[in-house]
Amino acid sequence: MKGLIPERTKKNSLLREWSGPLTKDLVLNPGGFGLGKVPGRLQPTNTVNSVCGFCATGCSLKVHLKDGEGVNLSANPSYPVNLGMACPKGWEALRVLDAPDRATVPLLKGESGKLQPVSWDVAASTFAKKFKEIQSKHGADSLAWLGTGQITNEEFGYLGALGKFGMGIRHGDGNTRQCMATAIAAYKQSFGFDAPPYSYQDFEDSDVLIFVGANPCIAHPIMWQRVMRNPHNPEIIVVDPRRTETANAATQHCAIAPKSDLSLFYGIARELIERGHVDRDFVEQHTERFEDFESFVQDYTLEKVSNESGLSRSEIGSLVDSIAAGKRVSIWWTMGVNQSYEGVRLAQSLINICLMTGNIGRPGTGANSITGQCNAMGSRLFSNTSSLVGGHDFLDDDHREKVAGLLKIDVSKIPNENCWAYDQIVQGVENGTIKGLWIIATNSAHSWIGQSRFRDAVKNLEFLVVQDMYHSTETAQLADLVLPAAGWGEKEGTFVNSERRIGRTRKVRKAPGQALSDFNIFRLLANYWGCGEMFKEWETPETVFKLLTKLTKGRPCDISGIDGYDLIDEKCGIQWPYRSEEEDGETHRSLFSDGVFFHGNGRATFLFDHPKPLPEPVCSDYPFVLLTGRGTSAQWHTQTRTSKSDVLRKLYPKEAYVEVNSYDAEVLGVSSGGDVVIRSRRGEVTAKAFVTPTVQVGQLFMPMHYAETNYLTKPDFDPYSRQPSYKHCAVALQLADLSASV
Repeated sequence: MKGLIPERTKKNSLLREWSGPLTKDLVLNPGGFGLGKVPGRLQPTNTVNSVCGFCATGCSLKVHLKDGEGVNLSANPSYPVNLGMACPKGWEALRVLDAPDRATVPLLKGESGKLQPVSWDVAASTFAKKFKEIQSKHGADSLAWLGTGQITNEEFGYLGALGKFGMGIRHGDGNTRQCMATAIAAYKQSFGFDAPPYSYQDFEDSDVLIFVGANPCIAHPIMWQRVMRNPHNPEIIVVDPRRTETANAATQHCAIAPKSDLSLFYGIARELIERGHVDRDFVEQHTERFEDFESFVQDYTLEKVSNESGLSRSEIGSLVDSIAAGKRVSIWWTMGVNQSYEGVRLAQSLINICLMTGNIGRPGTGANSITGQCNAMGSRLFSNTSSLVGGHDFLDDDHREKVAGLLKIDVSKIPNENCWAYDQIVQGVENGTIKGLWIIATNSAHSWIGQSRFRDAVKNLEFLVVQDMYHSTETAQLADLVLPAAGWGEKEGTFVNSERRIGRTRKVRKAPGQALSDFNIFRLLANYWGCGEMFKEWETPETVFKLLTKLTKGRPCDISGIDGYDLIDEKCGIQWPYRSEEEDGETHRSLFSDGVFFHGNGRATFLFDHPKPLPEPVCSDYPFVLLTGRGTSAQWHTQTRTSKSDVLRKLYPKEAYVEVNSYDAEVLGVSSGGDVVIRSRRGEVTAKAFVTPTVQVGQLFMPMHYAETNYLTKPDFDPYSRQPSYKHCAVALQLADLSASV
């Protein structure tokens, strides 16, 4: 009772604390379930395994349940992906669900111009009314959606079918266009299908690993841990302008000039040919157009490539020697390759080297694109954007008939043409063709290249709908209607990870307020649109999953042998294809072990073009090259979720920063921690300087996680993939208190 213990006694007591956590909260008790000891408040009554919802590594997390609700988690030691490991984002996956800025009710912009709470009935009615009016008034091209790589396969299937077959929305794309479109196009053209060929076991089986434009130490830390488990003392080679964390750990770092890599890999191919390191039997039996490629690369002499890349002839020679000596060579790439104005041909230059040396289809080999988001792979297969659902082709009459039959819809509902890509949708908004836009689980107003242009474009819309976990994102703040969505941990479904492994994600929390899973939002909107009958059998996520497995039958991604969620749990995830246990039952499987590819003739194709000039070279007004990429392992994309964790926020700088070489810093009078202005032809931003030798002279680096970065980037796009070129633009740097660039 208050007042019984004198204040002096409290202050002088050495035996008892009178503030802070209670003893019962500090004492550790046996947790059960193989968890060791845990505080009493976190002692679980059960556990369940769920695949993480951040990156495409696809780690399994053991969620600790107390009375049916997730209260804590740990890494699943028995899952073949992460083997009991997790990165900082995974450890904090539950915490970001508790943020105070969660979207908990639908919000509709009123006459005051401010978003106001409304009922789901009003929100869904308004969605249908506004979009139908736009469609009726402006025609078939007037509506579009922009999706994500973060929702489940079942939700992708529902969104794609509802949008295109139910609502008649002609154009839809996802933010996977920003990260994986180049790899998709490269694989389709070279192999005949979008098919990353590897399993994570290849990290441990290779004797030479080459990382091009990839920094797995921080971008995919669990994959990097798999590299560290490699027992073969492998050669680890990093090709990257920056001395990244991965480059620091490598046995060779090739610090190339930005965007000289296409020329470099053509030169490497030429040297391999000259030195007799071509697997002629493999090339003759399993590929086509090698003779054309062999002739093409003759122009890429060591002297030419050395001059263009900035690497010495001996550095290039060492890289060639490593490839030639390796018995199991694997090449890995991420955004440094994909986010380029000539990314498809660059990715194919890596594929060509693997093909010509026979480093594909065997353990520890492959031309391997590492995927970014937790379900970018699912988006590629099921979202009805870059391909017809289930790995089919909108342009193929037989494919449309097959899909229509399985979905029990009229084939006329399925478009017979491909839709616009992300940049073309933005352009359509900009020029007034698109009047209604639906954005699902992505933050375009932060992440899209040349951000000011996107923000200006959406002002032309008659109606903007944003469906998201948080009402505070830059994009949600621009919306006319916000639909509150559940996040990871608040819904059931499946993801496909970077090695093609389908894993299950579980509902371990109730979504806050009136927020619904994306699956249930799509169901609701289907009914209000008037096409609910088309989806009457789409009752639960598992029901839809079983339908998706049927759609894949006969395609390279065939998973028709998976009869439901229980088998996925039983096998700790399943890589596609999975036609049956007899055919595809192994835990780790790489593709093309039989040398048969997915083109009609069963061969892989050598593809190549000469490098194109830089879209924006440096000049006297803009003398620096700006590079962008991931900042730390604690940050994710636009920080929509990671910024909600107290722990993660302590692991990275709060304010935007720019890395500056020490020589340039000395010339400009820049010091670490000082404010600088970075200016491009698109705009200017202020950031903190970080002086470091990890960037070369004349180069700057800014993490993509800060909104400031994409005010500077230049909207250039690969002609085959339509992927934006985030990795290179010309900028100027000055001290913040100067009025003119130095």
